[in-house]
Amino acid sequence: MTPTAFSDARIVVTGAAGFLGSHLTDALLTEGAEVVGIDNLITGSLRNLAHLRDEPAFTLQRHDVTEHIIVEGAVDLVLHAASPASPIDYLKLPIQTLKVGSLGTHNALGLAKDAGAGFLLFSTSEVYGDPDVHPQPESYRGNVDPIGPRGVYDEAKRFAEALTFAYHRTHGIPIHVVRIFNTYGPRMRTDDGRAVPTFIGQALAGQPLTLHGDGSQTRSLCYVDDLIAGMLSVLRRGVRGPINLGSDHEVTMLAVAEAVMDAVGRYPGIVHAERPEDDPEVRCPDTSLARRELGWEATTSLVDGLSRTVAWYRRAH
Repeated sequence: MTPTAFSDARIVVTGAAGFLGSHLTDALLTEGAEVVGIDNLITGSLRNLAHLRDEPAFTLQRHDVTEHIIVEGAVDLVLHAASPASPIDYLKLPIQTLKVGSLGTHNALGLAKDAGAGFLLFSTSEVYGDPDVHPQPESYRGNVDPIGPRGVYDEAKRFAEALTFAYHRTHGIPIHVVRIFNTYGPRMRTDDGRAVPTFIGQALAGQPLTLHGDGSQTRSLCYVDDLIAGMLSVLRRGVRGPINLGSDHEVTMLAVAEAVMDAVGRYPGIVHAERPEDDPEVRCPDTSLARRELGWEATTSLVDGLSRTVAWYRRAH
């Protein structure tokens, strides 16, 4: 898509009531697009879209994308974000996670094919598994346990990537595949099991922060506004991918917990819990391709991003 194409586009966003889906919906509407959101609300929330209730350019269909998708009228682009995305969700909903990655992706691609539309897949850094290459470039094929508990999400996304490229090769659909690394910001549920919202919820309640293991495992945390800007750039520049989007600033989880307490201004301490099975030891993207193809990098510091996120949680809760 060209930089001005969004203002003329009718775009379908699956998983529009989720954390990333709702932020992307906002960004597209700001760019002048018409957005049709689809969500069955199994992990998404109408609260994330409540501010769009009177927005004429936005409509929401409550629908499970593992069933045939029908959208009346023209469609220029399908953005497939639907999926449980946090460990607590996909471990509780393993079959639904596999179905949305397979059947849901198939139906979303079918919609794009029938409409003559482009397609963007929200993939994930989890396709790399517990990596033995660090940082992870797009050429790395991963270290995934297909029958481990996290395999339901990892393999669903790996299959979704394979199916997306199969549709591109077979039917000529313009595709974009974005591998999203750890992202945080407003609208994450405090009970979704991911570290940043969990830490914030605990700190705001004056409860000790639950740190898995000794906290030496690393992540690279990207603020949501940076990620969405990267996604729009992928669309504008027509980058097929797969392409990594995320922060390349690596930080230990102990440091994240301490930064959250600083952002909240409360220091209830830390309690340690057992590491989950197959929990990656390291996670950091090689973002060379994004820098070269998009001229993009994550620029929001962890301090600034956490400050904005904590401020939202205080207003929303």
